[in-house]
Amino acid sequence: MTRDEFINELKKLNIEVTEEKINLIDIYMNFLIEYNSHTNLTRIVEPCDIYLKHFYDSLTIVKSIDLNNYNNLLDIGSGAGFPGVVLKIFFPNLNVTLIDSNNKKTKFLTELSNKLNIKMEVINDRVEKFATNHLNSYDIVTSRAVANLRVLSEISLPLVKENGLFIALKGNLDDLFEGALDTIEIMKAKIIDCIKFELLYNAGTRNIVVIKKYGKTELTNLRTYDKIVKKPLKKNSK
Repeated sequence: MTRDEFINELKKLNIEVTEEKINLIDIYMNFLIEYNSHTNLTRIVEPCDIYLKHFYDSLTIVKSIDLNNYNNLLDIGSGAGFPGVVLKIFFPNLNVTLIDSNNKKTKFLTELSNKLNIKMEVINDRVEKFATNHLNSYDIVTSRAVANLRVLSEISLPLVKENGLFIALKGNLDDLFEGALDTIEIMKAKIIDCIKFELLYNAGTRNIVVIKKYGKTELTNLRTYDKIVKKPLKKNSK
């Protein structure tokens, strides 16, 4: 995907494209490529692939939601900033928090924020630990290909406000829902949409899973990561 193709495809998604936003994307790409030359952040390093598989892929979230209608967003496992930083560039109305447990990645995100001159909160912490002081706090929580949906749902939904959304950006849906439905229901939430599409240029299948939270999470509902992974929540368990 070329720069011009990227711009044209965003317009097809009804995303507002301005010279300022594209300039920020250019700065982002150049800084990512330079930084990645000495610190491994991503295997995708060619500009045409970055436009498609990082920038455009991140923005396909608009197929499921109008981000202009929300105030704050938490991106879990941000890595090199996908989708959180890209969403902040194109939807500056959002107050964006980026969280990752990898110190080298949060260091990059902090430097990137300064480079772009965009205010974003960068957190170096494990999500389940961060959640203890930030229950029911975010309009939207996003995560892009971090873990299976069952685990992701249990660590992400506590951070979502009542009536807020957890949106998981996933690849192929093979066994995606295995064990996840019970967890989502127990976490007082429900899948309200699942959008499947093919990324441009035969770059693979994508799924956007939209989960709405209907109740509040209590501190007593939180479990350690070890238990989350090893002991899936079951509706009929005692």
